[in-house]
Amino acid sequence: MMDSEAHEKRPPILTSSKQDISPHIAHVSDLRHYLCGYCAAFNNVALTFPIQKVLFRQQLYGIKTRDAVLQLKRDGFRNLYRGILPPLMQKTTTLALMFGLYEDLSCLLRKHINTPEFATRSLAAVLAGATEAVFTPLERVQTLLQDHRHHDKFTNTYQAFKALKCHGIREYYRGLVPILFRNGCSNVLFFGLRGPIKEHLPTATTHSAHLVNDFICGGLLGAMLGILFFPMNVVKARMQSQIGGEFQSIPEVFQKIWLERDRKLINLFRGAHLNYHRSLISWGIINATYEFLLKVI
Repeated sequence: MMDSEAHEKRPPILTSSKQDISPHIAHVSDLRHYLCGYCAAFNNVALTFPIQKVLFRQQLYGIKTRDAVLQLKRDGFRNLYRGILPPLMQKTTTLALMFGLYEDLSCLLRKHINTPEFATRSLAAVLAGATEAVFTPLERVQTLLQDHRHHDKFTNTYQAFKALKCHGIREYYRGLVPILFRNGCSNVLFFGLRGPIKEHLPTATTHSAHLVNDFICGGLLGAMLGILFFPMNVVKARMQSQIGGEFQSIPEVFQKIWLERDRKLINLFRGAHLNYHRSLISWGIINATYEFLLKVI
């Protein structure tokens, strides 16, 4: 009888041990979102950096695409990938945080806050975007390295960081406010619209069809957000191209750019068409790579 009772008690012990281990397994599996975001960013930066460099020159100087390309030609192939290290470090880290923190914070907020799903996910997206902004110094240095006016001042990432050191920690975070605004709003729209857009695409029945749908979904969202936040990125680029001096607000910098470009909206959006195509390709690559890796890892 005792043997029978002991036998009957064994299954609950096994079940309990599985329950103890399962939260640990679930926690480890969540790291996939960070890893997939990191790899998606690396893939994107390596493929689209030259396009980004042309776009940056247009945002900073308000020049035509042809003139920006000619500038890069004069700089030579040796300088084509000059400045890639900061965006590679910044994008891989921030996109890992963007996808990973969004998932983690969404789960955490759902457990502790009794609000509608949309509000919870929107707050998670904003918080993830704010966390990304911690790495503003990398975006700041990237801007300086891509600006040909600073080519004679420093030749690599380390020298650029060193040049800012004498101005204090605040100088590394020049342009933080537009970055916070851009990251928070774009994250809310990206995560909020990604699902509905994919639902309206043709039903995918193969792995390649899923890949195409993810590329289209990410590309369309990226292109839309790229145009929507283009003026904010123009302001950010102008702020971050400066070393030392007064810290100006978004309205002050925008007004200066607006006057320089003859108060014409078309001049403010110079380079937007290239940004549209770059964002279409970049976010298509990012979303497709992320979703693909999420399935195979």
